[in-house]
Amino acid sequence: MKPLFSLLLGVFVFCAPAFAQEDSPDALIKKVTDDVLSIVRQDKDIQNGNTKKAIELVEIKVLPHFNFQHMTALAMGRDWNKASPEQKKHLSDEFRTLLVRTYSNALTSYKDQTVRYKPTRMQSGDMEVLVKTEIVQPGSKPIQLDYSLEKLSDAWKVYDVVVAGVSLVTNYRDTFNQEVRANGIDGLLQMLTTKNKQLEAGKK
Repeated sequence: MKPLFSLLLGVFVFCAPAFAQEDSPDALIKKVTDDVLSIVRQDKDIQNGNTKKAIELVEIKVLPHFNFQHMTALAMGRDWNKASPEQKKHLSDEFRTLLVRTYSNALTSYKDQTVRYKPTRMQSGDMEVLVKTEIVQPGSKPIQLDYSLEKLSDAWKVYDVVVAGVSLVTNYRDTFNQEVRANGIDGLLQMLTTKNKQLEAGKK
């Protein structure tokens, strides 16, 4: 999993101010991607591997544009319905922390990548949209990077990211399901909590 998602520069590029509800999902993706790449190109600390600064950027600017509860539900599959409301909140919080700590490294691995935006197919009244892009890397093949967004009451939110055909959230499903079968929902919570503590301590 790590080699693939180490290329996931585009996942956490939501670094623009809040957008109006009427903004289209493809315009949202393009605007925030262009903005964050401009910032990262000028920020030597992030380019030099300042993970703490990258995490702060993600926490402040990225999270409002993601629906982490929906992402956690997708990652757990049928097991999501076994969790209590309190467990669901705790699971969402821990999964959110895991994604932030894991993929903030994408910002620190910037190496002159650019983004190519593909036409978005969208009909009036659509509540879910797939926005397709490519990460163009010097000397390498482009990486397909697609965003699944849903229309909520206040704005469009990302609920999955697909890298080279692999879904970010369902990539965790087998691991999560195995843990639930072995140790229940509380076991999965403990696993996520432990993993987050390890990442915070700089362990692999």
